[in-house]
Amino acid sequence: MRTYELQSSSGPDGWKIVERETPTGDALKEREALIRVHAVSLNYRDLALSRNPRQQMPIIPLSDGAGEVIAVGGGVSHVAVGDRVAANFFPVWQDGPMRGEYHASALGGGSDGMLTEYKILPESALVKLPDNLSYEEAATLPCAALTAWNCLFEQGNLQAGQTVLLLGTGGVSVFGLQFAKMAGAKVILTSSSDAKREKARQMGADETVNYKTTPDWDREVWNLTGKRGVDHVLEVGGAGTLEKSLASTTYSGHIALTGVLTGFEARTNPWLITGRSLHVNGVYVGSVAMFERMLAAMTQNQIRPVIDRVFPFEQAPDGLRYLQSGSHFGKIVITL
Repeated sequence: MRTYELQSSSGPDGWKIVERETPTGDALKEREALIRVHAVSLNYRDLALSRNPRQQMPIIPLSDGAGEVIAVGGGVSHVAVGDRVAANFFPVWQDGPMRGEYHASALGGGSDGMLTEYKILPESALVKLPDNLSYEEAATLPCAALTAWNCLFEQGNLQAGQTVLLLGTGGVSVFGLQFAKMAGAKVILTSSSDAKREKARQMGADETVNYKTTPDWDREVWNLTGKRGVDHVLEVGGAGTLEKSLASTTYSGHIALTGVLTGFEARTNPWLITGRSLHVNGVYVGSVAMFERMLAAMTQNQIRPVIDRVFPFEQAPDGLRYLQSGSHFGKIVITL
């Protein structure tokens, strides 16, 4: 089978197509399933890992993929041959809180990922897909969508009428926009692109702020909320945006810190947290149980992922370069 390997920390150039032995049903252990992968999607994490000299190599990249079950091992009862499935980001995280031992199973980082034609996974890692989602759409869900869902609902308990601040128009933020409007919340979204701001408004964003032309965007957000602040922030920026996100949040508000797009080393005034009794928690994707709750809500509310571009398997590094450019709105997908 054809598969990609990350072979060097040189970004997209480090992804190389290699041939590996195609797994068969005979290779399956108890409670394992063999998946023919149909589509995968890209996240900023994949770009970061492709540049990280400390990342174990060679490794198959990408956490997010969807495909068809083509064989099952002994004792498998949750899935059957022919089922359409997606794999959870952490295959071993079934339910409950995040635990340290889950990190080693993270697809595309701690263990081989989904950018391959065939993949063996434990049946417990697989989530059955609703009929209304294509493989390309389903491949966008395991990281970005589940992260947004966990931030807003599992951790944030988002309620109708509350206000959500979203940073940028990448996968997590666009899913956050869809989920927030589904819940009846108001949305303020930041972007440096007026064209992307317009797309966000067409999707239901109530207010948008250009953070390039308005560098003190936290003050603008504060004013847009009647100097009250937002109830929730889906904080994907990290070091470069965290302090402004804190300053944008109302008393006893919630910040879900889930991204590091602007770096790791932040200088933050702790009084912004303590003085307003803010609730700040880290979110690292989610469990299989969360994934299933998210899918049920998406199906009930007819939410479809927003896909910016689709690349063929042979052009996967070009997809990563497109992600690196920051030109996308929503998700980037690779088809097999």
